[in-house]
Amino acid sequence: MFKDLKVENLMTKDVITTMKDEDVVFAFEKLMKNKISALPVVDDDNLVGLVSATDLGHNLILDHYKLGTRVENVMITDVKSVHPKSSIKDVIALMSEDIPDKGIFNQLPVVENNKLVGIITDGDIIRAISDNF
Repeated sequence: MFKDLKVENLMTKDVITTMKDEDVVFAFEKLMKNKISALPVVDDDNLVGLVSATDLGHNLILDHYKLGTRVENVMITDVKSVHPKSSIKDVIALMSEDIPDKGIFNQLPVVENNKLVGIITDGDIIRAISDNF
């Protein structure tokens, strides 16, 4: 049953990431090429931040970044994450929190022993729900 599912049952394990020293233009290109909305920022598989397509695209269009701006200069460092054994109910509760200036989360990095092991998205949850109808 759906309520018994854990993050590890739905998460994507092959996560597309970026490094903190990558240029924001290349990080944005990676987001667009892969049609994803955010990139976890890793350092030796440790989650150190997150950059979103919305933030990068908006600031690139408005020319707010200087040539050579690196991901570490613009990434969010206070990243919410979940454990692979977390319940889907807990994920939905966390995703639906309304945090001022951050909006609603549509994906959460999955971290175990300080290492990024996956990502879970609202799309993963929607697919799981639709499979149970």
